[in-house]
Amino acid sequence: MKQLLIVGLFLAVQITQAQVSSSFFSKADAFFKTYVKEGKVKYSEIKKTPEQLNSLVTAIANANPSESDPANFQAFYINAYNILVIDGIVNNYPIKSPLNINGFFDGKKYSIAGEKRTLNSIENDILRKKFPKEPRFHFVLVCAGLGCPPIINEAYTPTKLEHQLAQQTNKAINNPSFIRYDGKRLKISQIFEWYAKDFTQFGSYVDFINKYRKEAVPEKTKVGFYEYDWSLNEI
Repeated sequence: MKQLLIVGLFLAVQITQAQVSSSFFSKADAFFKTYVKEGKVKYSEIKKTPEQLNSLVTAIANANPSESDPANFQAFYINAYNILVIDGIVNNYPIKSPLNINGFFDGKKYSIAGEKRTLNSIENDILRKKFPKEPRFHFVLVCAGLGCPPIINEAYTPTKLEHQLAQQTNKAINNPSFIRYDGKRLKISQIFEWYAKDFTQFGSYVDFINKYRKEAVPEKTKVGFYEYDWSLNEI
């Protein structure tokens, strides 16, 4: 009987944790649907009514994601990154670019899952380090600059994560403003330059791009990088 009671308590804790996780994703989804439109963020509106954002920031600080469930873990940190980027902008709004905020990516520390981490740490020490074979993170982590692939108006969720990663990567690679090919030369975002190892670990830049591009680029096409647009992605 005692063993059954212990097992019951353990299962109850597991169920409670699952409910908390589900609640976080639901709240994040409602937030993005309210304040994101066509890849841009309504920072001024969030500034006026920050209650949803503040609630999510608190939830992020108190969360307890587990690597034993990779989809749940990844979805949590992707959402957390995007929400904390928005929080950092809102706290300094109005502003023209995240780069106008000293230490925006590598100085300011946020409470996340019981730890203090910078935005760069979430990206590099959590997602990229723990899942080094997943370059598609770069198409869902949104840095508040227009040079990033656009933010979506929904939360990333464990059950939809694979579809969402594929969808956002496909959209970026087939966006002529993001991948610029004139029939002779290929110009790509500096994201590919900054994280070269992520994209070339299984081949060339062109190899990676052609995995998702509807019209393939010739293998020997010369590749260059266009300047990143750090203008704020605001409505």
